[in-house]
Amino acid sequence: MADAGAVAERVEQLLGELDHERPQVREIAAELVRTLMGLYGAGLTRVTELADERGLDALAADPLVSSLLVLHDLHPRDTEQRVAAALDEVRPYLGSHAGDVEVVGIDDEGVLRLRLTGTCDGCPSSAVTAKYAIEDAVRAAAPELTGVEVAGVAEPAGPGGRPLLPLDTVDCPVPR
Repeated sequence: MADAGAVAERVEQLLGELDHERPQVREIAAELVRTLMGLYGAGLTRVTELADERGLDALAADPLVSSLLVLHDLHPRDTEQRVAAALDEVRPYLGSHAGDVEVVGIDDEGVLRLRLTGTCDGCPSSAVTAKYAIEDAVRAAAPELTGVEVAGVAEPAGPGGRPLLPLDTVDCPVPR
């Protein structure tokens, strides 16, 4: 697994599956995870201390290493800088639909608030697609955010102007 978020989720899942009738087993496993995190955090701290500015920039540019630096609060860029860089990455796509995005702010709970601007060619579907592209880019760059809210997105309308129902295929069985 090369995705730090997926690894963290898997660790939480495994800790949750431990024997609930023997809480000491869960406590020992949690302590093991904390100890390993401390060791790797100390190692990453040392790496960032030894790296020059160019090396640190290269480390921060790697998606996996960047997420680990964020996890250990060692990333050389703060949340706002990483969000701005992520938005710069999606701006060409937004521009192709005559749109843009601006940061409204990050609230005390860690929710990033954004606003879509422009027309997105007047197509609600394009706006929704842009919203998802923005959210994916921002979550990858700043996983410490607790949420991303994008204002200015018109939900796509179906027949008679009614909102379309969202499709969720995660639990949808595939016919064989």
